[in-house]
Amino acid sequence: MEQEYCIEIKRKIRLCNELNCKSGARSGSDKCRLHGGGRRCNEPDCKLGAEDKTDKCKKHGGGRRCIEPNCKTGASGKTDKCIIHGGGKRCIEPNCKTGAEGKTDRCIVHGGGKRCTELNCESSASGKTDKCKIHGGGKRCIELNCQSIAIGKTNKCVSHGGGRRCIEPNCQVSAAGKTNKCFSHGGGKKCIEPNCQSSSQGKTDKCISHGGGRRCIEPNCQSSSSGKTNKCITHGGGRRCIEPNCQSSARGKTDKCIRHGGGRRCIELNCQSSAREKSDKCRAHGGGKRCPNCIDWIDSRSGSSEYDGYCATCFKQIFPNDERSKVVYRHTKEIMVRNIINENFDGFIHDKPLYTGNCDCTHRRRIDHRKLIDNTILAIETDEFGHRRYDKTDEEIRYDDLYMIHSGKWIYIRFNPDNNVSKTDLDDKLDKLIETINNSIYRIKCEENTELVEIIKLYC
Repeated sequence: MEQEYCIEIKRKIRLCNELNCKSGARSGSDKCRLHGGGRRCNEPDCKLGAEDKTDKCKKHGGGRRCIEPNCKTGASGKTDKCIIHGGGKRCIEPNCKTGAEGKTDRCIVHGGGKRCTELNCESSASGKTDKCKIHGGGKRCIELNCQSIAIGKTNKCVSHGGGRRCIEPNCQVSAAGKTNKCFSHGGGKKCIEPNCQSSSQGKTDKCISHGGGRRCIEPNCQSSSSGKTNKCITHGGGRRCIEPNCQSSARGKTDKCIRHGGGRRCIELNCQSSAREKSDKCRAHGGGKRCPNCIDWIDSRSGSSEYDGYCATCFKQIFPNDERSKVVYRHTKEIMVRNIINENFDGFIHDKPLYTGNCDCTHRRRIDHRKLIDNTILAIETDEFGHRRYDKTDEEIRYDDLYMIHSGKWIYIRFNPDNNVSKTDLDDKLDKLIETINNSIYRIKCEENTELVEIIKLYC
């Protein structure tokens, strides 16, 4: 009976002489490839190892290349394609086409590769660190006291100029995706809906308006989920205001809601209102989108998309034949006051700018209802809710500006039709207004108004 013999030959492997390194030394040297052993890439200033039988590293074209047409990336593992084209080890999860990470058999999403060492954290470790980016792993921005992540091959975060930048002149914003422009200048993926120029969100091919990005999980809710939560702001998603018992959402980069001082504030002195849209002022001080017709007026109004960017008043005056002009302000309290004045008096001018004819119109102002009687202008202002949110300083400036236009006498009747100050019935308030107007006209004609500026407040 023949006897089989198995001869085991043990070959002594030389190890890298770097401290605590257990990798094998490369032929002709006493170090492993990671520590500089073996053949090196011949590109200037490149210290990486040459791949296979070539004299360059993978980055500079050495080693086996992907066989896909026009692809110059290195082939991965024992396959003949790069990772993007399906080469290398793939994730073993059903229907997952992503490459497996490191020595694991799963992709990062399914738990492959190194994981963050923080307790209960399932994210992958970043770079050569043992923590994820959120817990301090990966490269950090080199700016003083900045804890943000360094982007790409730069050593700074996005805020401090790291990563690729938009190529538009004087634009300092980051380039989006694989494009060379920021979102504002047309970079990044675009929504696939016809004629839509907005950016697609996340891994979807549509913008938020057309249903892209993550959606709120509440039944029948089509809004986008906010931040890292799975609900929209209305249903409690996103960051919340830190004030006790406040359920409103925190605004911008602050930790409070608008009511409690969060978000951007108006830059006007002593103004606590929120800055509107992309401007640095509140609506009362000229912030937000303004009506193009009265944008240069000191009391310009906000534009409305409903009226093609104009304020309702200007739209009605510029386009009186438009169907929308026929219903502008039909049910507002100001028009209600106008109608009651017209029923009882003649000669009042309604909501027209008041300015001098031979000047640069820097003092142009509007008055709700006015009438010149002898040398006195009788002005009736409909102050909804008593103009409690208006800046008192601006109101004083307004009086001064109007006096510069008409240097005669003034009587202002400021009428609040709302019940925030007085619970008097509206019909009774209107009767009181008519009585006050009649009395003021009588006093003017009898020259009993001796003050240059007289202000009568009704229910304010």
